[in-house]
Amino acid sequence: MKRKYTLFLFFFIVSFIFYSCKKEQGCTSPTAMNYYADAEEDDGSCIFAYDLAQGVWVITPDCEELSIPVIGTISFNDQIPETVEILPGGGSTLFIDIDNTQVSGDINPSGYVIVNEQTISIDPGLGFPLDVIVTGTGQVSSENTGYMNLTYSFDIPLVGNQSIDCSITMIK
Repeated sequence: MKRKYTLFLFFFIVSFIFYSCKKEQGCTSPTAMNYYADAEEDDGSCIFAYDLAQGVWVITPDCEELSIPVIGTISFNDQIPETVEILPGGGSTLFIDIDNTQVSGDINPSGYVIVNEQTISIDPGLGFPLDVIVTGTGQVSSENTGYMNLTYSFDIPLVGNQSIDCSITMIK
């Protein structure tokens, strides 16, 4: 009987030691979207917003229209392509390639995007190109979804400064 008790006690102690030494697993990188602060051991599950953002996105713009007397209505929805490609820029910088025009933005670990003020040239169908100042924010929500809220500001000769807001849904 003593031998059975000793054998049981031995297995109990070994099991207790084994289970109490088991480390909590998860993503240990604080720059990942799914960082798990309690994880003691990295399980390879880290998801990085910078990597998720890259690739070709199908976009659906919902832009304000601008009605200008004599000129007519300008719709930026017609000027935005059906897809954009997001390219790496190094660090936290990404480049959004829109019909061979690149707009840069920075993405943080949670997927929040900031497009700092920059000027691009577009042809809104007025017979002359416009220099447009673009700013905005957005979010890469998952590997397949995101959004951008952009503001386009520009000056039309004889009309003055104008501004249009665009909400853009992105799907991979």
